[in-house]
Amino acid sequence: MSAEAGADLQGRWKIREPRESLLWFDRRCFKSEYELLYHLQRRIDVIPEVAPVGGVDLQRFVEGVTLGERYPSGEAVPGAVFEQILELFRQLIAVTSSDTLLVKRKCKPMDRAEEGNSEEFLERLIVFTQEHVYKRNLQKYKDLFADLGLGPNSFEYLRKHVDGLTKRPFCLLHADLHRENFILDSEGKVWVIDWELATLGDPLYDLATHLYLMQYPPAQERRMIQRWCQVVEQVRSGSSDGWVEDLPRLLDFKKAQSVFTDVIRVSQSMAAEWNLDHRRLSSAARKVWGVLNNAAGPLGLASVPGLLETEASLLRWWGNARALN
Repeated sequence: MSAEAGADLQGRWKIREPRESLLWFDRRCFKSEYELLYHLQRRIDVIPEVAPVGGVDLQRFVEGVTLGERYPSGEAVPGAVFEQILELFRQLIAVTSSDTLLVKRKCKPMDRAEEGNSEEFLERLIVFTQEHVYKRNLQKYKDLFADLGLGPNSFEYLRKHVDGLTKRPFCLLHADLHRENFILDSEGKVWVIDWELATLGDPLYDLATHLYLMQYPPAQERRMIQRWCQVVEQVRSGSSDGWVEDLPRLLDFKKAQSVFTDVIRVSQSMAAEWNLDHRRLSSAARKVWGVLNNAAGPLGLASVPGLLETEASLLRWWGNARALN
């Protein structure tokens, strides 16, 4: 709703700038996040209001705290928050790829999975990780990837590991539902921000990504899976088909994807430091070692370098990077 149409512009508003430097780790579906939000703000009631003012797109600033500030990763969230997250999934399932979502797409038609083809949807994600994360950064990270046991064979093994997904009807996915993207206001309402990675695809992928990022305690995670299946089936029959076999596959993809993105993020952070103390190096090594161990199965890693080996590999890479600069 525009300012000219009577939008209430009292209170605090913000200009959201596209964070292009962060987005090459994940596929983008829509050309404009704002265009998507304008279309969705009457259909998904947890999106802070957006409005154009003087040729600039603004979004209402929600006074509150992130869910992560109040309930850090690994902690259970209150029942009221839990139910609001489920309601978000209910509303997302109702926005389908075959309805009137007339928002310009970024990816070409030939690069989109056919409606309901969950296998092809996941394959597109694997291709993106291989081409735009691994290969695009191979010249800079080739030696580090090799030290960690990562190579082209990792992707072939991953494909075999996740093969065989069941078909499910596609819908809108937020694709980045973690604790810092949920804002809890003073009245206990949950708002959802950062729709940059929203896409159309397999609904079970949105659940897998949410579980992977939220790190619920085991009992609450099981409850979320159970309730999610009930909620989505009420909206679109077949949305949870095959979840018993496919949810572990999609979670394994997220683990494998995180290896490549986290290795690069950690290395970039190290490269910014001229004097790398051991505490910083040790922290980086624990991060990389953790994601490697987590994804050893999906990536077919017969063995994972030890923590000290990982530290040595990162230090060697950092030294070479500093020498080139």
